[in-house]
Amino acid sequence: MPLQNRVDPWGRLNSAPSKAATLMGNRGILHDQNNIIIRPWAHKRWVTCLLSFKNIKRPKPFSQGNYSELFFLDEATAFAAGHRPCAYCQRERHQLFKDAWLQANVSTERHASITMEEIDKALHNQRAIRGGGKQLFDAQVSELPLGTMFELNEKAFLVWKSGYFPWTFDGYEDPVNIDRTMIVNVLTPISIVRAFTNGFIPNAHSSANG
Repeated sequence: MPLQNRVDPWGRLNSAPSKAATLMGNRGILHDQNNIIIRPWAHKRWVTCLLSFKNIKRPKPFSQGNYSELFFLDEATAFAAGHRPCAYCQRERHQLFKDAWLQANVSTERHASITMEEIDKALHNQRAIRGGGKQLFDAQVSELPLGTMFELNEKAFLVWKSGYFPWTFDGYEDPVNIDRTMIVNVLTPISIVRAFTNGFIPNAHSSANG
């Protein structure tokens, strides 16, 4: 039985056999001694990390006393779930995102005073509902920038360069036609969407690039 550690765009933790993940991350220790998920998060610092970094040998996933390793199809999925780049293994990516997020969401005179703890708190308020639910907001499809993910008919779609791509754990399916005037439920937290509008583009799985 696969571990419950594959994250979908709703931020849910799933037991999926897919090996298509390109990023990992964590929300703290979420599993018990039987490797069963018992909480949706343990802190508000939801990060994404590289699968390997500087020959660091990570313990077996869900080792006792270690954070619960989570896996994502790509960066767009991780952002939709409410995660952001780690400042340690993705320092440059982390800083690019932080700069774009501040420019899109905070007045210029306050940039220097805003900490990542404050950003993580803001993201948490936009992504999570007490008890494990997902925060959504409504928007017209035409208003959504590249990299945003939205929900339609219980499926997640990626807004990408050549259309709207249905998401799966193994990659994106062929793009579909969607009325650009349609109002949809947006999965990516609103402040991250603003950062995308400001020019930050998340990395997408190769299946979205043909």
